[in-house]
Amino acid sequence: MKKQVVLYKKLSSPLMARLQEQTEVTVIDSLDAEGLARLRDALPRAHGLLGASLKLDAGLLDLAPNLEAVASVSVGVDNYDIDYLTERRILLTNTPDVLTETTADTGFALILATARRVVELANLVRTGGWQRNIGPAHFGIDVHGKTLGIIGMGRIGEALAQRGHFGFGMPVIYHSHSPKPAVEQRFDAQYRSLNDLLQQADFICLTLPLTAQTEGLIGTDEFALMRPESIFINISRGKVVDETALIDALRRGQIRAAGLDVFEREPLNPDSPLLQLSNVVATPHIGSATHETREAMARCALDNLLAALAGERPANLVNTGAWKR
Repeated sequence: MKKQVVLYKKLSSPLMARLQEQTEVTVIDSLDAEGLARLRDALPRAHGLLGASLKLDAGLLDLAPNLEAVASVSVGVDNYDIDYLTERRILLTNTPDVLTETTADTGFALILATARRVVELANLVRTGGWQRNIGPAHFGIDVHGKTLGIIGMGRIGEALAQRGHFGFGMPVIYHSHSPKPAVEQRFDAQYRSLNDLLQQADFICLTLPLTAQTEGLIGTDEFALMRPESIFINISRGKVVDETALIDALRRGQIRAAGLDVFEREPLNPDSPLLQLSNVVATPHIGSATHETREAMARCALDNLLAALAGERPANLVNTGAWKR
């Protein structure tokens, strides 16, 4: 008998055919109230879950006594009660690696857009405001040769360092839970304490996961350490930053600009003060949002799920403590 899978993420036709060939699939088209009700009805029969953007806590998981595996189409796993999953020996998998380069592209796009005021000046042209050669009031700043500060030197941090060091001749400084000699050798990078990095970097880029330790990491005190010409970039998670403190820093001129792909609450409220500031470039969490990368992520998640349901250890197991041979 085929195992039961609840799918709450749209798959391409080839991936869907593969999933249906090996399992019985219940498709949840959307996570609105009706979709969540259907999900709850399907959980008691589920052996596997595949999807993203759903907070899976003990309340939902208790409805799934037969659950063996959860395959998240994401690299971040802050939506999951990992301790509870591990206690129940439910395997949790994610999709690292396949989105690294694309997310780093997004980070560098925000660096360039904020430094050269691309969105602001493109809107100037679009609205008919470009009537003569622009002057200093509309000048941006150079990217090449400036100091790139990366907070969180994981896969995406390394990919961002590669772009900055080799592509733009940027000195790289970084902060992470420990120094990384291989990174330092490859990119001529230098480890810094968090406070030193905030004071020294021209571009301050967050590429670290959301955890109990990183939530609210950047707040009023941290923005006060940055220089007025600094540009702040966040492609990690919105809750790593105190958004009220960020807005205040931008308004007070403590930093020059911000490029943000993530926010405390998503979607971002249209009334957010961030959208009233011309020195903010805000994008709708597009870090991995390309056709190629999203297909690769879905394929990776499917590989993880089918391996787990077959009794094999999946390649991208998050809660290794849940694995038993």
